[in-house]
Amino acid sequence: MKLEHSQTLNGDIVANIEKDLRYISGIIKQKGRELLTNYKITPPQFVALQWLFEDGDMTIGELSNKMYLACSTTTDLVDRMEKNLLVERVKDQNDRRVVRIHLLEEGKRIIDEVIKKRQVYLAEVLKDFTSEEIRLLQINLDKLHQEMR
Repeated sequence: MKLEHSQTLNGDIVANIEKDLRYISGIIKQKGRELLTNYKITPPQFVALQWLFEDGDMTIGELSNKMYLACSTTTDLVDRMEKNLLVERVKDQNDRRVVRIHLLEEGKRIIDEVIKKRQVYLAEVLKDFTSEEIRLLQINLDKLHQEMR
């Protein structure tokens, strides 16, 4: 049942949802950091690799904006990832003055492995949920995500 315009969400419900989402986010972040201890990358490098994996090649400025970091910080991050053969700088085909960061195979492999391990962890957490509960959770999380965009 959808809320009518005249109704408002109970403040306690909103507070509890926010708290649950914050705690869930923290747990996922912590679990992700634990998984990263098996790899030679830092959490910020993993975030950068994820952006490149999901959105493709981008400039330092674009990556900086997505990560909410200063360009100088992002440049240092990319320098270290390039040294470890996770990414490479490539000249833009249309404008040779533009340099894009390109994800290399090793970077893709790390992202793929870590995401699969996170999915295994989530599947373990969801093992006592019914199929219907999982379906509704997925629908509602997708709806929340769309509304937040």
